[in-house]
Amino acid sequence: MRIGIVDLDTSHPQHWIPIERELGHEIVGVWDGGSVHPAAYVAEFARSHAIPHVFSSLEPLVAAVDCAVVHGCDWDTHIDKARPFVEAGKAVLLDKPLAGNVSDLQQIREWRARGVRIAGGSSLLFAEESAGWLARPPAERGDAHSVFCGCGVDEFNYGIHAYSLAISLLGGGVVGVQALRASPQQHVRLRWAEGRSATVVVGEAAAWLPFYATVVSDRTVHHFTANVATLYRRLLEQSLPYLAGSTDTPPLPLDLWLLPEECALAAQASHQRGGQEVLLEELPFLQVSYPGKPFAESYRRAKYPAG
Repeated sequence: MRIGIVDLDTSHPQHWIPIERELGHEIVGVWDGGSVHPAAYVAEFARSHAIPHVFSSLEPLVAAVDCAVVHGCDWDTHIDKARPFVEAGKAVLLDKPLAGNVSDLQQIREWRARGVRIAGGSSLLFAEESAGWLARPPAERGDAHSVFCGCGVDEFNYGIHAYSLAISLLGGGVVGVQALRASPQQHVRLRWAEGRSATVVVGEAAAWLPFYATVVSDRTVHHFTANVATLYRRLLEQSLPYLAGSTDTPPLPLDLWLLPEECALAAQASHQRGGQEVLLEELPFLQVSYPGKPFAESYRRAKYPAG
């Protein structure tokens, strides 16, 4: 599959490209929107990673590829940047977070319903530790009823990993989300209809925190920290065959795939309501978002303080 890279904002492109190549795909070009890096960085990135073409606009990149990987850290631009590829019948992998508002998530939902090959999101949805625990015989691990998990840095760009980790363990079916407290991190409760629950801890912490989870079942208590060395590969190994058309089965069912972002948005709405639980069925009618542009601007200032 011929892959085009859209935006070089984060460290992900440099780590993903070798894996994409090892999995048999060709990186044919890159286009960068300039949200974070100057043009000189883009040219040097292409040279140092042996990418043959730097495109000045999206249109010629669309024509040159089978799949676009959209890495922009202004997630509010993901839909607009994916759209020309979708309209041309090309596949799209969206880096996390998929989107920061309900409207963009609905667009993704409509595209998948139309048969568009689109995937991506947080690599923690595919954590090997979650998969390993679920692969144990049910008589040994029991049925999980509670999860406590989290990470540091921020509530959404990084926090989406914690939501994804909880969902990787307990699956789909969240019905309610409640922002509990912040001291100093934000605690969020996810509630499943049949009584299962997860407490997700996100936001800035005093020190770096790993991706961690404690799973409580009716038989065991199991704790782990996710191995970050394997996360990118697991995401790409699960996603690229579907995007390439090698299988018609998407990496995750649609409702489960979009659930981390939906839960994060519901948590934002709950916080605005003073901690009242928000039902996920309410989400399409709420005006709630995590804006991407301010995050991208802060990301650029951190990279280029004098710029």
